[in-house]
Amino acid sequence: MLQAFRASSKYVFWIIAVAFIGGFLFFDSSGLFSRDTGPTLGTAVATVEGTEISYGVLQRAVEQKVQEQEGQAGRSLTLDERKRVENDVFDELVAELLLQKEYEKRGITVTTDEIVNYARFSPPPQFAQLPDFQTNGRFDLERYQRFLRSPQARQQGLLAQLEAYYRNEIPKQKLFEQVAAGAWISDARLWQVYRDRNDSVQASYVALRPNTVDMASVSDADARTWYEAHKADYERPGRAALSVLTIPRTITAADTAATRDSILALKAQIAAASDPKAKFAELAELVSTDSGSARNGGQLGPSTRGQFVPPFETAAYALPVGGLSEPVQTQFGWHLLRLDARRGDTLELRHILLPVQQNEAAARATDRRADSLARIAGDPNPRRLDSIAKALGLPVTRGIAFEGEPMTIAGRYIPSASAWAFDGATVGEISEMTDDESGYYIARLDSIQPKGIAPFETVKDEIKERLAAEKVLDTFMELGRAISTQAQRDGLEAAARARALTVETTGMFTRTSPAEGLGAFNEAVGAAFALPTGVVSAPIRTRDGVFVMRVDKRVEAQRSAFEAQKAAQRQQLLGAVRQQMVRDFLEGLRKGAKVDDRRANIRRAERRAST
Repeated sequence: MLQAFRASSKYVFWIIAVAFIGGFLFFDSSGLFSRDTGPTLGTAVATVEGTEISYGVLQRAVEQKVQEQEGQAGRSLTLDERKRVENDVFDELVAELLLQKEYEKRGITVTTDEIVNYARFSPPPQFAQLPDFQTNGRFDLERYQRFLRSPQARQQGLLAQLEAYYRNEIPKQKLFEQVAAGAWISDARLWQVYRDRNDSVQASYVALRPNTVDMASVSDADARTWYEAHKADYERPGRAALSVLTIPRTITAADTAATRDSILALKAQIAAASDPKAKFAELAELVSTDSGSARNGGQLGPSTRGQFVPPFETAAYALPVGGLSEPVQTQFGWHLLRLDARRGDTLELRHILLPVQQNEAAARATDRRADSLARIAGDPNPRRLDSIAKALGLPVTRGIAFEGEPMTIAGRYIPSASAWAFDGATVGEISEMTDDESGYYIARLDSIQPKGIAPFETVKDEIKERLAAEKVLDTFMELGRAISTQAQRDGLEAAARARALTVETTGMFTRTSPAEGLGAFNEAVGAAFALPTGVVSAPIRTRDGVFVMRVDKRVEAQRSAFEAQKAAQRQQLLGAVRQQMVRDFLEGLRKGAKVDDRRANIRRAERRAST
């Protein structure tokens, strides 16, 4: 059992990850670690309700998460990915401190007996997936409890890990139970929700939609007045304008064919082996670039329909148990699949992935060009980017990066550029060179605009277009009233023909499903369920147009069907309501907290110190 459990240690590593935040906070507050000092800014990277988070604690937590994710990915993280990790860890540290203060305020504690009972009878969810604790494909509580009593569990430190996990989780569960204790859904509300999902109508309508708008019909003064009254609508993230040079790793048809041939060679080795399953696992560990599955001999775990891209899924479900696929090409490269077992629609699959890469001669040529590009990395002279682009015959592409989001230009991801731009770079500065499987990149920061209300001039055209459309809809409302009046007398079709308009018809739709031509969750959909069958409506205005409507068919939800499923519906909705109450509570806790985030200042100081 000990050997098997060690082989499965990757599954329980997450327990350490869950507990590490609390551990870092404890060590930091206890003084067991010396506090790292930021360059000229002291040791506090943030304070939460007066309690410090030290720079050293944040960095250690970030590096642990980064190492974990790099191990899973089998590569270094980009600056964008590291920034996301840092933000996630920072939010976890803040949340942990706020929750600890809430536990103290509410008197929430944890006893040793509670920890023991939870560990024995409520194992962490991921334990249910461990093969060592399963019997006939199901989690076996007795086997799990037997292992907890074994000397191996203590020797491996599992009991200490479980204690740390439950000491963190039990107070959280108690708090969330208090927060959501008042959740209830009445029969009337359940019936309303059921009707929203099951009442359905079919409608005919005449649509008046603005095709073009005259922005010149809206003055700058009117647009400015709208802007001043609706400034909150124009809150924008930080924006950075960047110029980017790219040296692509161009893939040829010959490269694709060569990778496919490599997959075929692997298939031949496996088919010729005395134990094909063991050979597949061996080769997957050696050559597959899907590092997550490669460590497990190519195993993907229990898989059902909808989890994979179509070519992969089609090949997987066509395999017999023990069968090897032909080479399967996806956007990730070429795959070789093996089906270990099938239970209904659940498959136990293995795969080997080989990405399509440049041949060696082409890769060397690309690397030589990249060496020239790397020489201008970090250059303070912005003109150097243009001169090297001209020398290498490369186009300079320009794009906008938004703070907190990876940058793309024409649908192509530019790694690390966004994180670099918003991490203290100065206008005109040239980034370090970065690369991914598709090429090498270097960027220049041309301008940067911090997060906040967008200036009027940058959104003026957007506002004018919106107000011009509203003017068109005002005109359409007058026309709609005339159509409605005639339609109530002569019929919708006659009123439409008189104006060379078309009557369109929807399929059956509910309050919660899109209605063909009408849209979803708007005034027109709502009106359809209030309108008697056969009656023509007054004009209905939505954001997209004006509609004159007639309901042709209506199907009411059946009360008997509702009663038959009411109990299950209540449990489902109660779960959703409780989750929402907890989310609202946590969001309110964070919004109401005094959090002084000093990370940006520390990063700027670090950049100044490094130049």
